[in-house]
Amino acid sequence: MMRLSRLADFAVVLMTHVAENRHNIHTAAKVAAATQLPAPTVAKVLVRLCREGLLASIRGANGGYILERPASTISIGAIVSAFDGPVALMQCIKPRPGRCAVEAVCPSRLGLHRVNMAVRKALDGVSLADITMSALVFEAPARPLSSRQPPAVKAHR
Repeated sequence: MMRLSRLADFAVVLMTHVAENRHNIHTAAKVAAATQLPAPTVAKVLVRLCREGLLASIRGANGGYILERPASTISIGAIVSAFDGPVALMQCIKPRPGRCAVEAVCPSRLGLHRVNMAVRKALDGVSLADITMSALVFEAPARPLSSRQPPAVKAHR
């Protein structure tokens, strides 16, 4: 099963919260309360997101965290990679060769590389703005209107 690490999962949740409230300055304590995540972990994740250039910190009594750049320019892939490293679904995909005993003769290695690239492309193709609640509420229909069936009309008797 493919799964994000706990910290990468939390990072997506925290970044989504900050993006949904982009006009506010967010303290770690308030973000922890709003997301119901453990305060020490939230503080640790926020600091790392700053180090990775995804959040900016504002110092001072009224300080906190804000997005470093617009949510539309931050990919989910960038957030996940900040905690889990590059997407590598199989051992042979990882940057260092020799991680798999059958790597040199594996007939599926190139095919699996394509799968890995598709997952990476999918994560990089979804922006933080795409997953915020405001984007989901106002999202266009999944299929073009011209291909939709007209609604069924019930006869009243």
